[in-house]
Order: sequence, then C-alpha cells, then structure tokens
Amino acid sequence: MSLTAPPPAAQTVVTPTIRRTARRFAFWGAALVFLLIVVLATIALTGASPDKDRLSPASPVPAGAKAVAEVLRQNGVTVTYATSLDEVTAAAGSPDQTTLAVYDPNTILSAAQYTSLRDRAASIVLLDPGFASLTALLPTVGQAGEVSGTVTSAASGAEGEACTTPTATRAHEISSDGSGFRLIDAFGSSFDTDSTPEYSVCYGSGDGVFSLIRVTTGDSAISAVGATDAFTNDAVALHDNAAFALGTLGEQPNLVWYLPTLADSALDVPPTLAELSPDWLIPTIALVVLTFLAAAFWRGRRFGSLVVENLPVVVRASETMEGRARLYERGSARLRALDSLRIGAIDRLAVLCGLPRLATVDEIVATAASRTNRPIDEIRDLLVNARPMTDRALVQLSDQLLELERAVAAATRPA
Repeated sequence: MSLTAPPPAAQTVVTPTIRRTARRFAFWGAALVFLLIVVLATIALTGASPDKDRLSPASPVPAGAKAVAEVLRQNGVTVTYATSLDEVTAAAGSPDQTTLAVYDPNTILSAAQYTSLRDRAASIVLLDPGFASLTALLPTVGQAGEVSGTVTSAASGAEGEACTTPTATRAHEISSDGSGFRLIDAFGSSFDTDSTPEYSVCYGSGDGVFSLIRVTTGDSAISAVGATDAFTNDAVALHDNAAFALGTLGEQPNLVWYLPTLADSALDVPPTLAELSPDWLIPTIALVVLTFLAAAFWRGRRFGSLVVENLPVVVRASETMEGRARLYERGSARLRALDSLRIGAIDRLAVLCGLPRLATVDEIVATAASRTNRPIDEIRDLLVNARPMTDRALVQLSDQLLELERAVAAATRPA
C-alpha cells in the first residue's frame, strides 16, 4: 500500500469570542434566572399568607390585628407580643394588672401548660380556644361549632345567666364570624378557690350558643371569645367591633398578646433526620456535588469552534473500493453493491453514447439498446430492475454490466 502525504494546508483557528461564549451559556443563565424567580415568588406568597399572621399584633395584613394593638398603645396600654412561655413570664410583670390574650389555633400548648397560665394574669382572654384550653381553664364551657354573621349583646344566657360585662354594654352589635360556645355540666371550676364563679354569656346566636362567655372568680376572670373576626384589621372598623376588641383586651394597663410556637410544644416528637445526621455529612455531600459538577464541566468543555483538518494521506480509489466491497459482503448488501456498480455504469454509458449530463435513465437505456441492437427490456432489467439473490447472481450481473459497456464502446468507436 502506497501512502502519499499531501502538502500542508493552511488552517484557520477561530478563538471563541465573548458573544459566542455568552450564547453558549445563555440557556443555563435563563434557567438560573427562572429558578430564582420561582423561589422569590414562593417566598413572597408564603410570607403573605393570611393564616400565618392571623390575629398577630405585629401583622398589618387583613387577617392580622396590628390596628387593635396600636390603638391600645395610643390609649396607654402596654402591649407585648410574646411567642413563648418564657416571654410571657418576662412580660407579665404584676399579674393583677395584666391581661393575657392567647391565640393557639394549632393546639400547641398542652392542658398542663394552660393550667400554668392561671397565675400569669388577672384576666385571661382565650381567642378561639380549643378543647385543651377549655378543659384546663373553663371546664364548664364547651365548643358549639361555627358562627357567622352579626350578633347583638341583647340576648341573655340560659338558666338566668345574663350578659353583664361592660364591654357588651359599649359594643352592641359585632361580627360573629368564628366559634360559638355553650355552658355544660362539669365538675369543679376553673380556679382552685372557694369562691363561686360568676358567668356572663353574651352575643347569643340562638340555641344556647354564645360568642363570648366570661367566668369570674374573685379578682380573676377567664373569657372564651369566639368572635375573633372582630379583632382583625379587615373587620375592626365594622359595626361595634372596635369597642368590643378594645374593651376585651384593654381591661388592664398591661397586655401580653401570646401566640404559641413550636418552641413551647409539649409533644415528645422523635428527632428529625437532620438531628440524627453527623455534622460532617452535609459538608461532605456538598463537596461531592461540587466535585462532580467541576469534573463534568472539565470533561465536557470546548475551547472553541470545530476546525476542519485534511487527511494526512491519500488513499487509492481501489483500496476504498475493496474496503467497501468487504463491508457489503459482510452485511450481505448485494443490492446496494449492485446499485453502486449500476450508477457508475450508467454514467459511463451516457458518456459513450454522447448524451448530456442531465439525460434520464430511460434515454440512456433507449440509446444503449439502439447502439447494441438489444431489446430495451433487457437493458432496463440489467440497469434497473434485476435483483441479485445470491453472490453468484451478483457476480453475473456485474459481468453483464461490463459486457454492455464494451458492446456500447465497440458500437460507438469509429471504424
């Protein structure tokens, strides 16, 4: 085999420009920006959730209660926002001058923790209380479902109990959206004293259901307030809601507004996966991920555009022909091999017959048949239709193509 090296050709190496590099990373940049927008939108929507800040004295959202807290401060009441029992103890100060408002929609505190709140304030206001708080502090008060619409303070309680709170005198009509309560038979009282508790039931909605029940024993009082919608920023200006909220929470000069969090949870929850994992696990995983990304970037990098390079040797046509022939033989591609021979034969026949390059196969077949005095169908079958089923048939058709070319060449050769 003879190899001939061609003269070296000039090559053009294109250095990647800033524009090409930016275009290459445009997709990843757009994906990163999209992901950042999704994260920010999720954070914004989560932070604006009305349920998260409901009845919070520091929240200005419609479901918050910042308006009531600010008005109380302007009227000389010290309002302290507490999220743990320790903060409640620190802010209570003198219990006989403190009102403790508790809103625990997720029932985080246990009955024992509610019981510990008795000595923290002279007046305890339970906003939308649940079963645990009522069992611990107001065992003679039970839940009575949801209440909506508006109610007035004119309705009195059952068995001679009446609405005697000063707040109800000032706030005649309020929004009752929230929970309702009723008096039930229970043993004991909410205070361990010898005093007989006094009941005040207000804002009845029928069937012995009330939005406010206040139990007073001696100098201490506990109120179950179900009309919590009246405390929100969105509804405090409606009806007599403002007078109701300010009168209920502004009874003492010091108000501790307590919204329990998971820090005060009394449940024995199992440790989380993060607590069980060793300290070195997260840094190790982060290092492995960064190493993988660096390796992927290193192995998949490109320094520029592709450069076309010429082959360093010239290969003879006969060698290429033999290589293709071996491939055709290995794959039993007899028809493909015959078609390659037919294409070359048709091109050479057109030249021998003096036909133009744009001549069709039918024109070449007709001219070759007229020059050799052979039937047109025979020539067409040889150049187009015949299909070799065996290697022997392929060799025979190849020989017939050679004989046809020789016959046409002999017929067109001048005498």
